[in-house]
This record gives sequence, C-alpha cells and structure tokens, in this order.
Amino acid sequence: MAIDGCGLVCKYILIIFNIIFAVVGFAFLGLGLWLRFSGSTRGIFEIDQLSSSTFVIGVTVLIVLGSVMLFVVAFGDYGACNEKKCALQVFSVLIFFLAIAEFVVGALAYSNSHEVGRRLGEFYVSLYTIYVNSQDPAIGVTLTFIHNSLHCCGMTGVSLIELVKQTCPKPDGFMEHIVMSNCPLTIVNVFESRAPLVMGIFVGTGALLTVAMICSGVLSSQIRRVSSSPQYIILSTNTPSLAAPQLYPQPYPQHVTNSINSFPDQDPVVFTPLPTINLPLAQA
Repeated sequence: MAIDGCGLVCKYILIIFNIIFAVVGFAFLGLGLWLRFSGSTRGIFEIDQLSSSTFVIGVTVLIVLGSVMLFVVAFGDYGACNEKKCALQVFSVLIFFLAIAEFVVGALAYSNSHEVGRRLGEFYVSLYTIYVNSQDPAIGVTLTFIHNSLHCCGMTGVSLIELVKQTCPKPDGFMEHIVMSNCPLTIVNVFESRAPLVMGIFVGTGALLTVAMICSGVLSSQIRRVSSSPQYIILSTNTPSLAAPQLYPQPYPQHVTNSINSFPDQDPVVFTPLPTINLPLAQA
C-alpha cells in the first residue's frame, strides 16, 4: 500500500521494536522452561510444600511473561510487515494492557522495595543451592551473570570458603581478593537503595510500549485511509489508448442521409451499436 512518510517511519519502528521484544521474550521463555524442566530443578516443582516458594513463582513468571511477549510480537510483526489493520489493532490492545501492567508493577515494586528485594534474594539462594548440589553448568552461567551484574560473590563472599567462587567476578582491589560482598544482602540493598531507578526502568519500559502503541495506531489509520481512498488510473504516453469507436457498417437510411445533408457544416454523430442479447420467449 502507498502509505506516506509518517506511516513508513512507524512501520519500521514497529518492526525494530518487535525484533527486540522477540529476543527478550525468547530469552525469558527459554530460561523459564529450562529451569522448569531441567533435571536438577524439576524435583522442586514436584514437592507440594515448595509449590509456593519464590523459585517456583519466579520460574512461572518467566514462562508466562516470555509466552505473552512472543504472542504480542506475532501480531505486531504480522500487522507491520503485511500492513494488516486488524492485526495492528489487536497488537495495540495487547500493548496497552502490557503498558498498564508495567506502570502498576513499577509502582508496587517501589512501594514494597524491601519485600521485593527479599524475594529476589530468596530466588538467588535457591539457584545457589541447586548449583552447589548439582553443579549444573547452565545454572553456573546464570550465577555468573548475576555475580558480574551485581559485583558480588556467592552466599559468603569469602574467597577461601566460597563454594561458587569460580562464578564470581574478578576482584577490583586487594581486599576483594579476601572478601567480597555476598549476593543475598547485595540484592536486598541494591533493590532498596535503587528503588527509584527500578521504578524508572518499569516506567521507561511502559513508555516504550506506549510509543509502540501510538505507532501502531498511526500505521493502522494510514492503512485505513489508503484502503478507503478512490483509486485512479494515470494515463501517460505509454498507456495504450482506448479503441476508437467504429462507424456503423450498414448504410444510413434515407431520412438520416437527408438530415446529414441538410447540415453540411456539422460533423455527423456516430452511435456505437450496443450488443444484443437473445432472450428466450415464453411459450404460450
């Protein structure tokens, strides 16, 4: 469709947004499914007493969030790439609810920063315990990512007795060769001290979702305008001309000939014969 510049910009913004959204969604879903069905963590979900633990809730949130993100991306990419108005409208509705959820979760995380930090610390303790017992390399990669992001080391932080020191980051100074911040306390402190930053991340993500929703609405309106506007055929020198009307092949009647001769300065009017249709007559 012939959409204008604003529509094209919104289209490419939506495509780039959905590609990033899809990568993050695949990461969340893959991590959640791996933690759910991995041999070292599957047993946690089979124990009824642990069904409400922070680890189980966190894994479930990862799976649900990744699935929802990929579901939204499916509508967004299909609508933006193929310029389908219906798919873009569904995408806008889903993005609207996601943006509202981001704002609400950000506000709740800010108002309950201590409780959220404690829950995240418990989630880390679960990963730490599973890795110590199973030495699963995939969980080791997850711990390495957490340690490098927060610059902490295990449950104790003491390099001599720490069981997961191979996943800890490189020390920055002499004292960190001996002791480093432990991760559960660091997670709680970081979340409490940086609660405004965390809320800003949620609010910023909600703002990005809002921008995507606006672009989807603009592109949808452009598609509606183009589809409802009349289509014109532009004639050029290369456009084949219409066939000239043919003269009536039979001779004119006498009274028509006299009428033409009575007005010699006027050009004769030529009527193109209409096609005839043979209709069956009703039988009496």
